Amino acid sequence: MLSFFKKKYIIPIVACSFLFVGVSFKEDFFEIAKQIEIFTTLFKNVNMNYVDQTNPGELMDKAIKNMLAELDPYTVYFNEQDVVKAKINNTGEYTGIGAIMTRKDGKFIVREPFKNYPADKAGLKAGDEIIQIGDVNLIDFKEDATQLLKGGKNAKIDLKFKRNGEIKTTQLILEEVELKAVPFYTKIDDKTGYIVLDKFNAKATIETKQALEKLKEQGATQIILDLRGNPGGLLGEAVSICNLFVPNNEVIVTTKSHIAKHNNIYKTSRNPVDTQIPLAILVNGRSASASEIVSGALQDLDRAVIIGSRSFGKGLVQRYLDLSYGTQVKVTISRYYTPSGRCIQALDYSKKDANGKVTKTEAKNFNAFKTRKGRPVYDGGGVLPDIELAETKSNYIIDALVRNDAIFNFGTQYYYKNSTLGDKIPNLTDADFADFKKYIKSQNISFDTKTENALKETLEQAKKEKVDTAIKLQYDSLMLTLQKAEDVEVDKNKTEILALLHDEIIKRFQYKEGLYLYYTKNNSEIKKATQLLNNTAEYNKILIN
Repeated sequence: MLSFFKKKYIIPIVACSFLFVGVSFKEDFFEIAKQIEIFTTLFKNVNMNYVDQTNPGELMDKAIKNMLAELDPYTVYFNEQDVVKAKINNTGEYTGIGAIMTRKDGKFIVREPFKNYPADKAGLKAGDEIIQIGDVNLIDFKEDATQLLKGGKNAKIDLKFKRNGEIKTTQLILEEVELKAVPFYTKIDDKTGYIVLDKFNAKATIETKQALEKLKEQGATQIILDLRGNPGGLLGEAVSICNLFVPNNEVIVTTKSHIAKHNNIYKTSRNPVDTQIPLAILVNGRSASASEIVSGALQDLDRAVIIGSRSFGKGLVQRYLDLSYGTQVKVTISRYYTPSGRCIQALDYSKKDANGKVTKTEAKNFNAFKTRKGRPVYDGGGVLPDIELAETKSNYIIDALVRNDAIFNFGTQYYYKNSTLGDKIPNLTDADFADFKKYIKSQNISFDTKTENALKETLEQAKKEKVDTAIKLQYDSLMLTLQKAEDVEVDKNKTEILALLHDEIIKRFQYKEGLYLYYTKNNSEIKKATQLLNNTAEYNKILIN
């Protein structure tokens, strides 16, 4: 197994505009030294003379992170605590509570407890708000609360949490947690194997290989590889995953930079498991970076049929560089290109509009490339599936509901109203959809449309100019009309919204494993992939034409 520190190149979570342009470091040495000296003297004088007590470490952490944010979202500074988190993400092993936690609007929320791990054993549920860890009250704790949940194996941590307005207590007993790259695999029918690849950590290839070989032993003669929602990870693992299905010495990805040492060609280097088994790969708008290397490369090599919706569009490569005192910086060092020569980066971080927002490459500016057998593929906006499914495409309504946790929070509400559901599959009705619509109104969920934001900005400006009273009637009328239009859009997306609610609710009762099992019989993308693989003529026609 490759360790985190040995494996330097990564393609992390969800983006190929390389920003290190201009003169070289040597030619610009004086300017760099000058700016460092200015910053050093500024930092020293502010900390020595500011009216209140400062926190130098916190100030520097924010200064560095805000500076790097001007480049791209992937060039990131890691303080000592961040380094530990990154190691966990890439190795898949740590001692902890076994749950996904989020901090939002000042609340520390259990997002997803993993089955049979400490959080689950302690009775924590998705939606619980942790309000106290040990003797630390989180209301007044502004630092990273996850650090309070760290410790050695068998360490005990007392918790106080809020559930449905009621305060409860429990105790966690920490244990070793393994984050599986392949959390689920099974046979869908007599011929079709199904593998969920959730992340590209150091275990991704070995777990995918084990699943593939096991399914073949069980009689699978065709495979569905599910990369939906996979945010990426280690570049080397992406190459090795491809190697399971293509021969040794095949070019999978090429990286290019204005710095020569970052120009590399990555080829397969091992004997494959199966170069002939029919393969369908599922992707969506949250499949990014390493997921796009695998789907893009196997599409370019005509080795797999890609199904779903256009992937995220991240074509940048990062490298970890060690700094002093156990810190690191992750720097975007190059673009990556699939075998056909395309870079699928969607956002150009070197170009911003008048509002300072990064621009997205327009479809009219995409360039055409050819797969090995001559099929047209395009750059500039993620991996476009060979078979696009309309029901998998996202839109501003769905995005806003997910971003504002409307799906998640309604799932929590539903769980406690139907706590006896157990392992039964929930049957969401029109009445449930009506309840959901009432819920999002009660929570004042904003859809953040350009029109809505423009109206709000107009009112704010009117307040500054003291003419808001004169336009308030017209403003209220326009907002009401807009809200009615948004209600119509919610209704139009009823099927997709109910599907998301359904998924969230199944996870509450049956964990992620139950959701994957449900997918094998009911998910439309998996059904389409199975139908395609069962139709050899159609499958071959797609890869040839």
